[in-house]
Amino acid sequence: MGKFLENLHRALLLGIFLMLVVVVGLHRGSVAEPVWAGYFLMYLHVFFGILWIGLLYYFNFVQIPTMPKIPAELKPGVSKFIAPAALFWFRWAAAMTVLFGLITAWRKDDIALTLEAREPYTVIGIGMWLAIIMAANVWFIIWPNQQRALGLVPADDASKAKSARTAMVASRVNTVLSIPMLYCMVMQGAALNIG
Repeated sequence: MGKFLENLHRALLLGIFLMLVVVVGLHRGSVAEPVWAGYFLMYLHVFFGILWIGLLYYFNFVQIPTMPKIPAELKPGVSKFIAPAALFWFRWAAAMTVLFGLITAWRKDDIALTLEAREPYTVIGIGMWLAIIMAANVWFIIWPNQQRALGLVPADDASKAKSARTAMVASRVNTVLSIPMLYCMVMQGAALNIG
């Protein structure tokens, strides 16, 4: 089993297979019903959200604080291999989180996108707008600056340094926004279950 799990793609396929076993076991009679499709969209939204915010926290709690402590000869391992791979998953997880969140809201005829003060959509609306701002930050500020900082696109040393700082500050902005955004997401689920 260890040899099988060494390959990420096989491990993911195993996870998907086990999820399908659980789905069939729990929802045998309702998999073909539209409500199940809504649950599956929500599952995808949460899956990609965990990947996105997990990587955001990895960058802010691990990589950024640790980089100054790494010997200079080892830094290229991070900047040339780890960071570009993590940024790939980071930006696409952000896009997929927002996409599946918007589809879920649209399917439910939510008015969350309008930020109207109508219960129970105010809380989720605030969370959605924070996530949209964060995703725009990923794609339009963090990613272009990281490309320069990591040397993925041509840039002089001064531009690389400035871009690295801009990307770091934008990433910290997303960390700050993630705290109320996650609160809104959790509270939305709690409000629907309590109310």
